[in-house]
Amino acid sequence: MTSSVATPTGLAPQEAQVVESVPTGLYIGGSWRPSGSGATFPVEDPSTNQVLAQVADAGPEDARAALDAAVAAQEGWAACPPRERGEILRRAFEAIMDRQEELALIMTLEMGKPLSESRAEVAYAAEFFRWFSEEACRIAGRYAKAPNGAGRLVTMRQPVGPCLLITPWNFPLAMATRKVGPAVAAGCTMVLKPAALTPLSALAVTQILADAGLPGGVLNVITTTKAGPTTGPVISDPRLRKLSFTGSTEVGHALMAQASEQLLRISMELGGNAPFLVFEDADLDAAVEGAMVAKMRNGGEACTAANRFHVAEPVADAFASKLAERMAAVKVGRGTEEGVQLGPLVDQPTRSKVSELVEDAAGKGAKVLTGGEAMDGPGYFYRPTVLAGVPAGARCLSEEIFGPVAPITTFSTEEEAIASANDTEYGLVAYLYTRDFSRALRVTEALESGMVGLNQGMVSNPAAPFGGVKHSGLGREGGAEGIEEYLSIKYLAFTLG
Repeated sequence: MTSSVATPTGLAPQEAQVVESVPTGLYIGGSWRPSGSGATFPVEDPSTNQVLAQVADAGPEDARAALDAAVAAQEGWAACPPRERGEILRRAFEAIMDRQEELALIMTLEMGKPLSESRAEVAYAAEFFRWFSEEACRIAGRYAKAPNGAGRLVTMRQPVGPCLLITPWNFPLAMATRKVGPAVAAGCTMVLKPAALTPLSALAVTQILADAGLPGGVLNVITTTKAGPTTGPVISDPRLRKLSFTGSTEVGHALMAQASEQLLRISMELGGNAPFLVFEDADLDAAVEGAMVAKMRNGGEACTAANRFHVAEPVADAFASKLAERMAAVKVGRGTEEGVQLGPLVDQPTRSKVSELVEDAAGKGAKVLTGGEAMDGPGYFYRPTVLAGVPAGARCLSEEIFGPVAPITTFSTEEEAIASANDTEYGLVAYLYTRDFSRALRVTEALESGMVGLNQGMVSNPAAPFGGVKHSGLGREGGAEGIEEYLSIKYLAFTLG
């Protein structure tokens, strides 16, 4: 059974104007250019299936040219005064905020999320530039007397060197600024490859950085539908010094294997399977509000999305009922429409995967409290869904859903809750709701995750380190820790004469 969503066809004049303002070529050595072969690929609006733009489709030679430009610019950029690097980022931050509405519309058109969420992402993305503009002048070393008193120990931090940055489609602006910001601040040059599904946001911010005074060759951008063949030669090139990737764990494994050939510095922000724990003493209304944020932010298409809800048995029915009521009231539609709270999924394979997971759970005995169906018409819409009584063998408890589906299971003891939460290869983020402070600390310490949201449904903050453990990745982005990923430590030993 399916239901339909009314979706307009064709771009409004303002939408067309904004899309046409975005460069669609490759950005190499400070210049926009077509791909070497002249090939392009379409960028689609996932709410209408309409092609928004044709973007240059890079090949291996284009990627090599981008790395050549980054290598050529590295020495001069590393020598650029930290204050100057920071001022470029600060100007870019201000430009992004001045153009918040325009950038939000671009994001909504290419990715589908409601304009309210796109505006929030633009502000979040800009904040990485502001944060790292301030960190650029705080790169420090240390000076110490050797333990034997005979010499001195000096450490200094220097740019890692040319970096390859690969970003995902789900947060197309923020994932770019979260990597580009610290690289610029640290004095590294870059080759950026945004996702083929959502390249326009990255291309728009690239032009903003150029206008802010970022020298040619520091940031080079290649868009491509052939990710592996195009970036493979760059990863194998001994001149590359770092790889930063955000995406699936499966692709992360393959990239790590490639990166090991050159012993590259790597940062990997990979998949998630976030547990959301609700204890018997929790404020249920607050827990439902947090669940809506943790589950429905970005339509559930986030590695930080609450993927499975573990609820204490005495309050499970009440929690499920309240959550189903909230989810059923969510307005679904094109993200540019007034009052829309949930846009489409990004493409048909993503929607098909969500449908499969829901059908699997229902077939194994889970009860569909609301939703559970795709929606007819153009676009890749799926109804907000709550599943109660989900059995242990359901795939949605072990696989990343990446959609607006909330599976609920129960626990009877704190120990059982912790064991269930940790029963996954992933460890990016976990959420817990309780009014018992001692329990909050016990559970937080026991959870195998890089981040924990205590009585709140969002953890992302540019001033905090973002990252996970286990198969959710390596390294941290954001916070004071974020710039360390782009710096090498050099130790100087000497004796005073």
